Formats: sequence, C-alpha cells, structure tokens
Amino acid sequence: MKKIVPFLGISLLLGVAGCTEDVDEEEGDDAEDEEAAEEPVEGGDMVFAMPSDAVTLDPQASTDLPSNIIADNVYESLLYYDEDTEIQPRLAESYEQVDETTWEFYLQEDVTFHDGEPFNAEAVVATFDRLLDPDMASPRALLFELVEDVEAVDEHTVQFTTSEPYAPLPAHVAHVSAGILSPAAMEAEEEGDANLDMEPVGTGPFEFEHWEEGSEVVLTNNEDYWGEPAYLDSLSFNVVPEQGTRIGMLETGEAHFAQQIEPTNIPQVEEMDGANLVSEEGFGYDYIGFNTENEPFDDPEVRRALSMAIDKEAIVEGIYEGYGTVADGPLADLTFGSSDALDPLPHDPEEAEELLAEAGYEDGFSATLMTNDANPMRVQIAEVVQDELAEIGVDVSIEQMEWGAYLDAVQEGEGGDMHVLGWSAQTGDADFALQPNYHSDNQGTSGNHTFYENEEVDALLEEASQETDEEARLQLYEEVEQIIVDDAPKIYTLHTDYVVGVSDAVEGFVQQPSGLFILEDVMITEEAEDGGY
Repeated sequence: MKKIVPFLGISLLLGVAGCTEDVDEEEGDDAEDEEAAEEPVEGGDMVFAMPSDAVTLDPQASTDLPSNIIADNVYESLLYYDEDTEIQPRLAESYEQVDETTWEFYLQEDVTFHDGEPFNAEAVVATFDRLLDPDMASPRALLFELVEDVEAVDEHTVQFTTSEPYAPLPAHVAHVSAGILSPAAMEAEEEGDANLDMEPVGTGPFEFEHWEEGSEVVLTNNEDYWGEPAYLDSLSFNVVPEQGTRIGMLETGEAHFAQQIEPTNIPQVEEMDGANLVSEEGFGYDYIGFNTENEPFDDPEVRRALSMAIDKEAIVEGIYEGYGTVADGPLADLTFGSSDALDPLPHDPEEAEELLAEAGYEDGFSATLMTNDANPMRVQIAEVVQDELAEIGVDVSIEQMEWGAYLDAVQEGEGGDMHVLGWSAQTGDADFALQPNYHSDNQGTSGNHTFYENEEVDALLEEASQETDEEARLQLYEEVEQIIVDDAPKIYTLHTDYVVGVSDAVEGFVQQPSGLFILEDVMITEEAEDGGY
C-alpha cells in the first residue's frame, strides 16, 4: 500500500490512527476497534468548495491558480515537485544534463493517455512544439524561451537543446504548464473536433469528466493509470464564492475541503468538530500593481510615493491577523534567489507627500483601483489602500469584477490605473517569480501586467537565467530585485499563507507552497464515510 504523505511545514497530517503491541486485552480491543473504524478505504468523492472557477483547462493557456489546480491532477510533466518541494522524475524515469546546453530525459514506458494513446517521445515533442508555437501564443512559452529544439532521440528518450546555459530548465519542466498532452487530442483540436480549453486529456491519476462553468469541475479516477492508482473515485471542485457557505459545507460534511479561509473565520474552523485548519507558507505574494503606461504611474517617483503611503504591517496584522508576512519585494523566503539584504521602501506618509509634491502632484490626483469580487481579502486591501492614499491627497475609486473578466482586463492593460492581484512562483525559483512579471518581453498575458520596462532589469534577468553557478545567480537576483523594489511597479503587500479547512475524513492531503494540491495519495476514512461524508 502507498505510504501516507505528511503535510508540509506547519501543516497537519489528519486522522492517522496508531497502536502498540504492549496493551492489555481491553485496550487491545479498543485499539483494534479504532484501527478498524479509521482504516482508509478506497473510493469516494472528495468535494472541494472553491471561491473561483477555472478560466481554462489547457495548461499551456492558463495563468491562474484555479485552472492550474485542475490541470495539475489531469496532466503530468516529465518532472514534478514532491511533498518536500524537491524536483523528482515523473513521466521521465530519469534525466541528466549532457553538457551546458543539452538535457536528456529518459521516459517511463507503458504509459497511456486518458484517450488510450501511447505516451512516448513524439508526444513530448508535439507538446512542446505546441507550447512554443507563436500561433499558440502561450503565456507560458517564456519558461522555455531559450529552448531551441526538443528532439526525439528514440521512442523513450527526448533531448532538449538550449541556445544558452539555462539553469532553471528542470524547475520549468516540472511546472504544470509543461504537462504532456495527448497527440490525438491536439490533432483533433487542430481539426476543430476538440477543445482542450474545455476537455483536457493527459496521463494523470485523474481524468476529466465534465465542467459546468460557474458550478463545478469533476475529475474521475484513472483506472488505467501507469503508476499506483489514486484511492478516490472522483474529485469535485465546486465553485462557492461565499466564504460562509464554503465553511458551512465543511461543517456539515457537504465538502471535505474549503479554500481561502479568512482570518476572521479561522476560530470557527479551529473549533469545528470533524475538521481542521491547515496553514502553509507559500511561494507567492500579493500586491497592488500600477499600470506604468498610464499617467502619472509612468513616473517612478509617484509609484514610490504611493508605496510609502501604505502600512503593510497593518494589512498583515489587521486583515490577515498574522497569517502572512510583510513583503519587502517579490520573492518569498522559500523561493530560491530571495535575499535578506534588500533595502525596502519604508512606510513614511510624510515623505510620500513630499515625493508627490516634487513630482508635480502637490494637490494629488484621482485614480481607479480594480479587484476581483470573489476575493474578500483583496477587496479589504483595496479599501485600506483607498483610505491611506486619501491621506496623501490621492482619490481612489474601487471597481470590482468577476474573476475571469477581471483577469482578461488586467492582462490587456484595461484593469484601471491600479489592480490588486497575487503571483505564485510555482517553480520555487526566482526566474519564474521575476521573468514573467518584470521582463519587458512579457508584458500582458505572460505576466507583466504592470507593463513595466527597464533595460537593466531585462539584461540582469537574462544573465541570471543563464548563470550556472548558484552563488552568482543569487547575487544577480539580489541586484535585480533591489532595482525592481526601487522602481516600484507594484506595492508589495504581503507573502500570503494558504489557509484552508480540511475534513477529519481526509488522510494524506498535501497543500504545497505553490498553492497546488497532491491528491493521488488522499484517502477518506471508513468512519468518516459512515458519518455522512
């Protein structure tokens, strides 16, 4: 039987019963009864209460976490991050760096896609050809921008050739966007007979059943999975925007998992019979982004002024009640490349007013701030920013939009003067935290939603991605992060913790720092099943 996977970091392993041999007869009976009652069972439907729907189920097209959570359980990449966030082989049995610009991946054999098509080197080549096709315009193509060629050496060997040394390649190959797609499904889509946005076909432990947009996505157990099959029969990701309803579903047993628990509701979950609170430090950060193409946000002095007007500590303690840390810049402590030597912009409203006056805005100005309506924490942040900027003469109007429409607007540069968003560096590497967000080539859908441009930043990011010496890479990222902090294309508010509620019925659930879940080892106890879950 599979091992039970422990939670990461400060997370908890739920419902694992134990017994010893040294017990008297009565205690032995009790232990046996307890063991039988809590023995994990195969089967069952794990129900997730999620605040937002997926935007697309095509891993090469998605940039949002709700979409990636679904795709990560349908598709598999050549490599993956285990419960300790270490890169491990997945669809690749092993891999090696042949020379500075050549990597070879040796593939698992006897693997099939959900549609019955065989997984092989040609499937890998076809997947990356699609990902890197300019006509596809994948926002994730930037992860492989130095890849010149992906070649099938033989049926089960693939060679990646890069134009320059590319240190983060294994981390990027482990990203959900590098999930391998069925060649037959890709061909059907090209012929107009399929739509991978709506009907994903991968090799993962779960396969797509249906998507009722705005309501739920259902995945079912892949009984022909090449590895050890998952225990659960299905996963149901229900869209439940109201947090109170999500928590109620968890309490009554209608859901096994409730995402995005606000700090004000944490005591309710902590005191709940039959459920636990799980908190995990993440790779990501929340921020207020400026559209640097709009006046006066094209002026770094104005951006710095507004950044210095915001009390981040008050946001962390007042809104998040300490479930998170103040962000000095875009790299969380867990991310490779983060530095504790940054010189952050201080909270100083008086200096902020002086900077605005020096920039010619002594009388202030008006601006719009947009956020998505399904995230009450971000709405609260927007309200705090509105109040604090009013103190330095900036009149902010807040607009709220539905998640999908909001994301489209921000990516197209139509998300107002400012917007509230977050970014998770799912690879755990600074390259993915910085390249998409700050390189000028990636403005718009690829991640640079502030339309920030700085030639020195571009050059440093390119140099860091090609640097193979770890210490030298760290130094380059420290340098580039300081420049970005000083330029202030964003107000870095906090590095958020992922705070969720999980039923005591569930064993083996892993919440990763990327925000994704490891679900193939999840079980539901017999006792919980009998109790109505």
